[in-house]
Amino acid sequence: MLFSSAHWYLVRALNRGNGSYLARCLAGGTVHATVIFNVPDKNVTKKIEVVQNDLTKENVDAIVNAANSWLKHAGAIVKNGGDQIQNESDEYVAKYGPIKTGGIAVTRPGSLPCSILIHAVGPVWMGGQKDEDSSLHSAMYNSLSECHSRLLSSVAVPAISSGIFGFPKARCAKILFSAVLEFFRAEPKSSVNLVRLTNFDKPTVEIFKDAAADLNEEPDIRVELGQAS
Repeated sequence: MLFSSAHWYLVRALNRGNGSYLARCLAGGTVHATVIFNVPDKNVTKKIEVVQNDLTKENVDAIVNAANSWLKHAGAIVKNGGDQIQNESDEYVAKYGPIKTGGIAVTRPGSLPCSILIHAVGPVWMGGQKDEDSSLHSAMYNSLSECHSRLLSSVAVPAISSGIFGFPKARCAKILFSAVLEFFRAEPKSSVNLVRLTNFDKPTVEIFKDAAADLNEEPDIRVELGQAS
């Protein structure tokens, strides 16, 4: 069974106003870089954080799971979130078929500390000859659009496709940042105010930190390096 209308009403209710309760109760982890996006409304702050943390411990409104088209999950997502996640994923695929590359599906999060779990299907790296960049950009952008449509405020996202799918990590980081900034510019009034690019291993975090530093020349953003206060 997937989401009921009552569940979504509760999620929307929790996220009305200036940010959400969950966004104000973010889990720990270490913030290695913060990209602050300047929006016309000075009362609103939109940020991208580079975070070292266990993704499944991120206490945000939505967690993005880097998934395959058949939503067959392995590792910490089901281990820490419970069998409900796999069961609902199987139901989804049985009803709608496999997810296209760049697409997403949504299930309940089981016991993970978020309101929804977004399964984003990134591309398998084929040397850059199969429009992989565009597919990865779509997976990120579609995830943010889903949060926007549900009036969610905060989302944690891993380095989609950069694991067993083989997408180069530095290229992945650049594309994910680009997709988030494109979304912020297109939807400055969106409820989505915080995107945490969250990875557990230090080498990947450092690559994302370097990608954040490269954004310093952008006219509408400010980059702060080092752990956030």
